[in-house]
Amino acid sequence: MLKSKKAEVIEQLTTSFANTTAVVICDYKGLTVSQLEELRKAARAKDTSVQVVKNTLATIALNNAEMSGVEIKDTNIFIWSDDVINAAKIAADFAKDHDKFVIKAGYLDKEPANVAKIEAFAKLPGRDELLGMLAATWMAPITNLAVGIDALRRKKEEEA
Repeated sequence: MLKSKKAEVIEQLTTSFANTTAVVICDYKGLTVSQLEELRKAARAKDTSVQVVKNTLATIALNNAEMSGVEIKDTNIFIWSDDVINAAKIAADFAKDHDKFVIKAGYLDKEPANVAKIEAFAKLPGRDELLGMLAATWMAPITNLAVGIDALRRKKEEEA
């Protein structure tokens, strides 16, 4: 790879990593191209990026983005997103289905994260699910009031 191309890749990755809240580093050794495309497709559906990057270039980009503390070695694929839970879920779900795909480490809110922390975030409900739960909680009193008024109306109609 030419030095100018390396600089371009580092600059693009630095920008991407600096503007993201989660980076998950995984080992993909032994996966087929079609399996990696399956991962990319799942990630694209949730506005998440997936890329295989040389370790030296990724290390430089992460350091430039003020993320350090995780040693990067062997074969790695990087998954990053603005939504911490999405990045963790994509990696954890794909790891469940593919034995050769292993979560190594990552960064959550620019802090180093181990596998246990990433898997814990993967178990949390997503943003849309949380908003739905919040809306249901807010709507519960109104719903109960409407059900009560309707029951009262039916009772009055039966009495009349």
